Amino acid sequence: MGKRDELIAKYAEDLTSKIKVTPDLALLTKVTIGCGPAIYSSDASTVAASDPEELETVKKNFLIKKLGLADGPELDAGIKAAVEAYGSSERNKYRAVFYYLLVKHFGKEAVYA
Repeated sequence: MGKRDELIAKYAEDLTSKIKVTPDLALLTKVTIGCGPAIYSSDASTVAASDPEELETVKKNFLIKKLGLADGPELDAGIKAAVEAYGSSERNKYRAVFYYLLVKHFGKEAVYA
C-alpha cells in the first residue's frame, strides 16, 4: 500500500469515527488526489479552522475556483457546517476530509466525476 492509500484509509477512518458518516471512497480518493502534494506536508495537510485567513483561502481557492461556486454567505455557512461536522474541538482537520465534507455539502460531486 502506498503512502497516498494509507492517507486515504486514515481519512476514511476520520469520516467514520469522528463525523459518523460512511465515506464514498471513490469520491474521497478523487478529492485527496485533487489536494496534490499538500497532503504530504504536515502543515498543509490540515485546515486551521480557527484561522479566518485559512478559511478565506479555502473559500477562494477551493469553493470558488475549484468547485465553481459563486461567492456569498452560503459559502461561509458551508464552511461553518464542515467545521461543526468535524468538531470544533478536533485540532487536526485533514484538508482532504474537510474538502470532502464541502463537496458533499454543496452537492458538487460531479466536479470529480
